[in-house]
Amino acid sequence: MTEVNVERLTREFTTLVQISSPSYKERELGNYLIKRLNGLGLLVEEDNTGEKIGGNCGNIFARLPGDEKYPTLFLCAHMDTVQPGEGIKPVLKDGVFRSDGSTVLGGDDKAGIAAMIELLEILKEERVPHGPLEILFTVGEEQGLRGSKNFDCSRLKAKCGYVLDSSGKPGTIIIAAPTQNIINFSIKGKAAHAGIEPERGINAIQAAGHALVRLRLGRIDAETTANIGVIRGGKATNIVPDLVYLEGEVRSLDRKKMEALTSEIIETFTKAVEAAGAKSEVKVTFEYPEFRLDPEMSVIRYASQAAEKAGLQVRYETSGGGSDANVFNAAGIPTANLGIGMQQVHTKEEFLEVKDLTDDVRWLIELIQLTAGREGEGS
Repeated sequence: MTEVNVERLTREFTTLVQISSPSYKERELGNYLIKRLNGLGLLVEEDNTGEKIGGNCGNIFARLPGDEKYPTLFLCAHMDTVQPGEGIKPVLKDGVFRSDGSTVLGGDDKAGIAAMIELLEILKEERVPHGPLEILFTVGEEQGLRGSKNFDCSRLKAKCGYVLDSSGKPGTIIIAAPTQNIINFSIKGKAAHAGIEPERGINAIQAAGHALVRLRLGRIDAETTANIGVIRGGKATNIVPDLVYLEGEVRSLDRKKMEALTSEIIETFTKAVEAAGAKSEVKVTFEYPEFRLDPEMSVIRYASQAAEKAGLQVRYETSGGGSDANVFNAAGIPTANLGIGMQQVHTKEEFLEVKDLTDDVRWLIELIQLTAGREGEGS
């Protein structure tokens, strides 16, 4: 029976999270992974995505040769972390990884990376039969999936794949995730001295406030959410602000719902701003498409059967967040996002249990062995 080297796995995760890799600054981690993958016998390349998105590192793509009579399998995780994510000091206590409280832990998504590296270590040392394996480590995922969006998906030979980038215990399989619009508002008022002649001004911040209270935000229904998350404006307390900028988003598992709510927010906001005497400009950016996978598709059946063989409880779930899986599904490559045990991500309270990290690897081993026994099945 194939065993996970838990000591090596925890050491790998510890090393990874201590390499700072905030979005657009993944170079040091990229260099480490290129060297690590080369040492494990993979053929490694880096694309020019970093140049395209203003970062210092591209996507790292690697191939592990395997028995061509078995299907090619594709695995993906992202290299970047959210802030505060520099100078991470991991603390392992009672089988749980946490940061020292001053940063995030970085398990999103270095837990996925660590699991994939341990899998490769096991394949090398135990000579586990497998088909060709494609590994992709993306950049800029936390900034709107920018790495995967700029990756040339035609380079993938796999007919299906897995992204290791979801919360939820190992055994969790994300079968649906939302589409997203980003909405940018620029509200233009009129500047004036706030103490001498405020009557001559039009307060852009106040106009935005009148509009904000009229918007439907938060949880709209089981499939749809909306949020205004960024507000910038004003120069000084003695100046009536003439410009304020807001950035928000709309997400839904249903494209029509997303589009309808986007239109509603724009119309409501614009009318309220104009009623306050200001003007607004709006820009909508489509971030990524939704996906929905049938549990009967082999990409899901492989994952669920492998989880069962690893002794994990299978859970089919929908997600409120996007991942690189959205991009690959849109490119015609059925791709499931897998729960890898990371919890309270994007906060300083983030944590990861060693048992879950170990179960991630066990799940991947069973997945490799299962696909190697299913010659020629598509998705």
